[in-house]
Amino acid sequence: MNLQPTTRRDMLAKCASGFGALALAGLNSDPSFAGHTGTPSQEENARHGPHFKVRAKNVIFLYMDGGPSQVDTFDPKPLLDKYNGKDPGKLFNVEPTQFNNNGTVLASPWKFKKYGQSGIAVSELFPHVAQCVDELAIIRSMTSGFPEHTFANYFLHTGSGLQGRPSMGAWVNYGLGSECQNLPGFVVLNGGLVPPGGLDCFGSGFLPASYQGSVFRPSGTGVANIARTESTSRQQREKLDLINQLDGMATKQYGKHDSLESAIKNYELAYAMQMAVPEVMSLAEEPAYLRKNYGMESKYAPTRIYAAQCLIARRMLEQGVRFIELTCPKVGGDRWDQHSNLKGGHENNALAVDQPIAALLKDLRQRGLLDDTLVVWAGEFGRTPFAQGKNGRDHNQYGFTVWLAGGGVKPGIVYGATDEWGYKAVENRAEMHDLHATMLHLMGVDHTRSTFRFSGRDMRLTDVHGHVINEIIG
Repeated sequence: MNLQPTTRRDMLAKCASGFGALALAGLNSDPSFAGHTGTPSQEENARHGPHFKVRAKNVIFLYMDGGPSQVDTFDPKPLLDKYNGKDPGKLFNVEPTQFNNNGTVLASPWKFKKYGQSGIAVSELFPHVAQCVDELAIIRSMTSGFPEHTFANYFLHTGSGLQGRPSMGAWVNYGLGSECQNLPGFVVLNGGLVPPGGLDCFGSGFLPASYQGSVFRPSGTGVANIARTESTSRQQREKLDLINQLDGMATKQYGKHDSLESAIKNYELAYAMQMAVPEVMSLAEEPAYLRKNYGMESKYAPTRIYAAQCLIARRMLEQGVRFIELTCPKVGGDRWDQHSNLKGGHENNALAVDQPIAALLKDLRQRGLLDDTLVVWAGEFGRTPFAQGKNGRDHNQYGFTVWLAGGGVKPGIVYGATDEWGYKAVENRAEMHDLHATMLHLMGVDHTRSTFRFSGRDMRLTDVHGHVINEIIG
């Protein structure tokens, strides 16, 4: 070996390959750059990564809190017009309802019209989403196992009507890991309504606590206490190092525990978020025309709130956040839960979300992001085709509508059907477990193989149920 003194220029030239290797190693350790997309990096991950072809890398879940009426949105039933005001018990078998205050058959107050090349009928409640109907795979035969909000919300979010199970977002991040190192892998953008069932709808259950959903507001800093309180970043770093040292001492003495390990991860993530969160929340960077398209200049305040949620969701998507859920804004009445005043309540809720959702779909398509982003629109159940009282609709778990877009689904199709009243699924009946199995499949995950050992058995999002709805996969 030549030990003669050398110039810095000579040293750099001779070590160039070494620096390149170091740079490659650094990039390869970051899932945002590495080729092994979705390979888990945390010890608590399932470590299975994708089982087969990945169609969707990320999910945006548009949660319609309260249960939109299928016969007033995406499942037209002309027979309701013919028998409007008639006794439903004389026309078909009426199941027990949540409140058993059954009125007469109730025709939809809104007209339906066919849109796009697919010719799919959409209610005038959704004039903007209707323009995107050729992107949608509409499932008109979804069912739930629960007629009450809290249990149905747990079922929709976690695959179980019991409290305390892991949410979809937690399962997805447990199975695939996150591609983002400075934001949580599972984010909930809270428009103002926490669903019945509370924050357990977004929890990690028996999975490590680091996989629970992080709740963001769609304005301001997004999360509280994001700015450091120390006078310098060095001082803050020293404080975190001391905390890590103390945590390490506890781990050495007592062994590894989920609560401690998750706390350590949260400290480090919070530190990284100080730079990332202000940037992703800064909607002023978006072009004025785009903010207008989303509805941020709407006269209706709930539209502006949901527009901000959709725009932030897209920005988080670009940063690699794996699973983003949007809850509904307050509209002055009730969520999509119109036991009375169906017309006013559904119109207010639709006005809040219609324009922003359509703008999100178009924006994702224009940016080339929709192909590998799965957008899911769903409530916990639907509504009855007959009135509750005079002008409302009760809960209906026997047949309702959800839709998916992007992420490998067939565009511009309708799958399944309810009966002629829009009451019960009669063709290609689908269960909530099937929806979850299909979502995981589109992300490259076999729902039967993504498991976590708990309480003596291997648990999974779909429990012992679920079939992939292959007919909606492109």
